[in-house]
Amino acid sequence: MENGAAQPVIVAIDGPAGTGKSSTSKAVATQLGLSYLDTGAQYRAITWWMVTNGIDVEDPHAVAAAAGKPEIISGTDPAGPTITVDGVDVAGPIRTQEVTSKVSLVSAVPEVRARITELQRSAAAGAERGIVVEGRDIGTTVLPDADLKVFLTASPEARAARRSGELGRGTDVKATQEALVARDRIDSSRTTSPLAKADDAVEVDTTELTLDQVVECVVTLVEEKRAGK
Repeated sequence: MENGAAQPVIVAIDGPAGTGKSSTSKAVATQLGLSYLDTGAQYRAITWWMVTNGIDVEDPHAVAAAAGKPEIISGTDPAGPTITVDGVDVAGPIRTQEVTSKVSLVSAVPEVRARITELQRSAAAGAERGIVVEGRDIGTTVLPDADLKVFLTASPEARAARRSGELGRGTDVKATQEALVARDRIDSSRTTSPLAKADDAVEVDTTELTLDQVVECVVTLVEEKRAGK
């Protein structure tokens, strides 16, 4: 497949946690020779910085005042995406339960969203071959002119089972499901850039699909979009 000569394409993949966004996005980017950006990691990174530096994440004014301080750099190679904060590799630390439990609070602050959105748009503009950007508000707010918008969904049960599988043995699936539903509520109801499906997004329900099937579906959508240009 001669993807190198293909026209650059910007793909926005949105959806709640546990729908397979990251795995799908990385695989699609790899298959099509595109860059990849995990926007959730950026919000986790700024949350990690806030926690590490003693910012009260329950005080939106304190979070807003500090939003511009950390330097966040995302590597966009789908085979090995990286993320650093002030030069420190935080790929591991940002996945802790402490960060997970606080990221929605930090993400809801408008100044944080403005800062991270700027980083995301810059990454997309600098991707010469095109890029797959995954998150919760990419098609609606960050890249409303993306060439293709995909919104992944899945049943709460399927999402909880997947997330528990990622977290490892001994994970309470019921508690995981409750946490996902609670996060959906926060992400969907926030005032600034809520989790929402763009009007022109293609919805893909991944509940009964394997990862390979989801990837194949999205790759086909991208190739159809390219052919139509």
